[in-house]
Amino acid sequence: MDRLIYTAMTGARHILDQQATTSNNLANATTTGFRAQLDTFRAVPVVSEGLPTRTFVVDNTIGADFRAGPIETTGRAMDVAVRGEGWFAVQSADGSEAYTRNGSFKVSENGLLQTSNGLTLQGENGPIAIPPNTDVAISADGTVSGIDTNQLQPGPANVLGRLKLVNPPVAQLVRGDDGLFRQQSGQVAQADPAVRVADGCLEGSNVNPVDAMVNMISLARSFETQMSLLKNAENNAAKASQILALN
Repeated sequence: MDRLIYTAMTGARHILDQQATTSNNLANATTTGFRAQLDTFRAVPVVSEGLPTRTFVVDNTIGADFRAGPIETTGRAMDVAVRGEGWFAVQSADGSEAYTRNGSFKVSENGLLQTSNGLTLQGENGPIAIPPNTDVAISADGTVSGIDTNQLQPGPANVLGRLKLVNPPVAQLVRGDDGLFRQQSGQVAQADPAVRVADGCLEGSNVNPVDAMVNMISLARSFETQMSLLKNAENNAAKASQILALN
């Protein structure tokens, strides 16, 4: 009887883990540059003194869906989307370098170019400083230029720096708890001059809300099946106790 209980229990537990992943993906369906997390089930044989007739279910996180999201035109000069493969390099909260596809930029109070959620962008020569009263423009190769708006007549654009655009193999990237990606080796990726960006655009999330909802319904039904198995085990135990009491 206990065999059925523990087998069904592992299935129910990991179904809840997948529900949490699916819910997180669905919650980020409108997050700029978000990459959906992918989970899958795998069977693990139960090793015991008896025959290997049972398996436990384990939720195996296989990584992220690195397919590009839809490109949406915003017309904002500081909205940038990566064309094809590639990443923006940012400084994470712990000071290490990490990678994101969030191209919604702003200028911080200290004059540094940052993402909309406050992460400092990394340039090829360090953080990029934006002088006050400057209109910012970003070219296709990531070059950041500025025009002084204090002058009566617009002057020539001054190059302020160049975004660090990288393109490490996606098989070597892992998602951190902060939602940013890093290389498994812990090494810093080198800038890739082949990566191109488009200004006035943002890349949306690659989560398909319809697929996520269908997956949630499927997982909910699977959870109900595991609960039914546990209920059957409880009923069988009750019937066995009655029979033993009669004897």
